[in-house]
Amino acid sequence: MRTTVKDVMTGKVTTVTATTPFREIAETLIARGISAVPVIDDDDHVIGMVSEADLLRKEEFREEFYREGYRPPLRARLRHPKGRQKASGDTAAELMTSPPITITDEASAVTAARSMDHHDVKRLAVVDRDGRLAGIVSRRDLVKLFLRSDDDLATEVRDEVLERGLWVDTERVHVDVQQGIVTLSGWMDRRTETAIAVRMTSRVNGVVDVIDKLNWKHDDSKWEAR
Repeated sequence: MRTTVKDVMTGKVTTVTATTPFREIAETLIARGISAVPVIDDDDHVIGMVSEADLLRKEEFREEFYREGYRPPLRARLRHPKGRQKASGDTAAELMTSPPITITDEASAVTAARSMDHHDVKRLAVVDRDGRLAGIVSRRDLVKLFLRSDDDLATEVRDEVLERGLWVDTERVHVDVQQGIVTLSGWMDRRTETAIAVRMTSRVNGVVDVIDKLNWKHDDSKWEAR
């Protein structure tokens, strides 16, 4: 079963507008127990994201307690080239990271994970087909996929992979799942079929690893190589 962003995202999202002041944003993050908040316009389109890190730029680049002409460490300036600009911001429009990194609610959970890794962010604003805010998906939401029960994983491997996903005889294949690790054992007709079964099983959301103990009657891998 293909898990989409809609399946794992948080639908009820706290938001702010471009004119929301610094103090109110900080109070919102603390009161809601969240680390970031989307910035939306009057039509619910996401125009940016403000995180705790954005707010902390005001301290990181503060000059109040330093001599005149103070410059933050080079590492801080290279890591956050717009840090000083954000440090002087007083509203969401001046503090937010824009344009925002978004993903559609129909995208796969795998796509969301890859996008977070590529952009080095902890969360994505989720938008619908019209580009309006639909939710938030975080790394924690994606990690929850690995908390699926062993019985649930075993059922999906048997039903979706072995019975419906493969157009071959899989009656002699046995599935055992322990702590998210799937062990496939038994027999299949061809060696290439066992490889496909293992590969498809590894793609099931929540599977930590696949142990291949499958045997085969015919080694057709050399023909496939040709």
